[in-house]
Amino acid sequence: MSLTVVIGGTRSGKSAHAEALASATGLPVRYVATADGGDASMRARIDAHTARRPEAWTTVQASPALADALGDAAAMCVLLDGLGAWIATQLHLAGAFDDAAVLSSVTAQVLGDVDRAVAALDGAAAAIVVAEQAGEGVLPIDAASRAWVDLLGEATQRFAARADRVELVVAGRAVRLDALANGATSFVGPSGGAGSTLPVGGGSAGGATSFVGPPGSAGSTSHGLRRHGDRDVRPGDADHAVNVVAGGPPAWLRAALDEALDADAHRYPREDDAVAALATLHGRDPAEIVPTNGGAEALWLLGPALTPTLAACVHPAFTESEAALRAHGIAVVRVHRDPGRGFALDPTQVPEAADLVIVGNPASPSGTLDPVTAILALRRPGRTIVVDEAFMDLVPGEPGSLVRDPLEDVIVVRSLTKALSVPGLRVGYAVAPVALADRLRAVRPPWSVNVLALAALIASAAHLGELAAIAERAASERQDLTARLRAIDGVRVWPAAANFVLIEVADGPAVVAALRAEAIAVRPAASFPGLDDRHIRITARDAQQNTRLAAALTLAVLGVPA
Repeated sequence: MSLTVVIGGTRSGKSAHAEALASATGLPVRYVATADGGDASMRARIDAHTARRPEAWTTVQASPALADALGDAAAMCVLLDGLGAWIATQLHLAGAFDDAAVLSSVTAQVLGDVDRAVAALDGAAAAIVVAEQAGEGVLPIDAASRAWVDLLGEATQRFAARADRVELVVAGRAVRLDALANGATSFVGPSGGAGSTLPVGGGSAGGATSFVGPPGSAGSTSHGLRRHGDRDVRPGDADHAVNVVAGGPPAWLRAALDEALDADAHRYPREDDAVAALATLHGRDPAEIVPTNGGAEALWLLGPALTPTLAACVHPAFTESEAALRAHGIAVVRVHRDPGRGFALDPTQVPEAADLVIVGNPASPSGTLDPVTAILALRRPGRTIVVDEAFMDLVPGEPGSLVRDPLEDVIVVRSLTKALSVPGLRVGYAVAPVALADRLRAVRPPWSVNVLALAALIASAAHLGELAAIAERAASERQDLTARLRAIDGVRVWPAAANFVLIEVADGPAVVAALRAEAIAVRPAASFPGLDDRHIRITARDAQQNTRLAAALTLAVLGVPA
């Protein structure tokens, strides 16, 4: 069970925020109402709340035995709104506002009911409790009102002590209080909770959605999100693990780097020329170009720049996107591609509540290239789409790229690391509408991109023919590798558009170990959400190296030479 406590003052937006969190779980929702529409004003408030809730939600009225309304929801999300109204009702029913003598007994009764309600929530798949933020003004003059403030504060603390997340809503924005206690300062939304990943829609194998918990929670596997293929390559290994084009930087780039080192290394970097070159290359305004320290930095800027309530990461994918969001305290929902459909993107799996969606195109490690129509189907009012096109320049002709389209809600992240074979330079940039580009620049460190990386950006914009040749070479090598892999019984191969191929074997760890014994490095893919240790990513190389890899893989899988 995951529990989120949402607190806020009157008209703070706390109820609307809690409702969005409930919708994002994808679970059936039991809405536990506590307000009494005894007067016209309160009735109008209740009617407004009711009108915006989905018709499919079940509404129950809280009774004095609050636990009765909360329990028996093993496959549901329970939303209690709100705690203060329920406490006020109990004081009223006990006559506390007319007779202060009953306060002692009703206080004990209310707190006992609260403890039972907290325990009852263990039976729900997810729970959200809304509590009024009271007690910050003048102390009430009557005993019953003072008792209400005290009881509300104590009850909220008891729910919060059990909660995985506690959020304060101010002016419609949620601040995660438990993250602040740990030194974080981000605006955030919901989470799945400690000790669990809350499945939504049937599990990752079917291309569904899952709610994941905060950084450091059991089951959050944040350490796995920071794992990358370079750690799998030892000196002397044939490198089929790192998805960077082999051979090092081309001669024309080396010349540009040498010139930049001589001319610019003695001064702080100026990105104006690189920005202008990229703007011309993509047909965009220079104000829409944000150079970054590799594509990864652009992804790490998203959390503090956009402060989303709920971010959706389409998996399997480059895991730094999710790692970055979670490091900034952002709630993440995972949207899983279905391997049975070739890992094609299904926009309908993204929760409507997600106000940020990050998708790779082509995706890594599957190599899936989605049509532009699928990417654009993700767009919604109030939502920002981030397309990680780190491998797009390795796809001849770049079909499906959005880098030239000035859409007000789309950010495209690019990287030249792979095609130019310069992972040590960190050459990347984001292309975004001016308003979003300004927000990225506002949180970017000063002099983020060094003079050599800027020189690489300028040079690449002037050598489109050479870059096209690199893409053709990468495609040819991938086609060669794919054909060899498909000839091996016991190896499942998915179509790919970049310079690598994803495969599935019966015993991935044994295959990886056998290849390693032959000094061949590949990338185990179990650290990618949605995949497991049967999956391996293999980077394509020239025909000779692909032949050697395929022979060793055949022996590892079938136990016989190729």
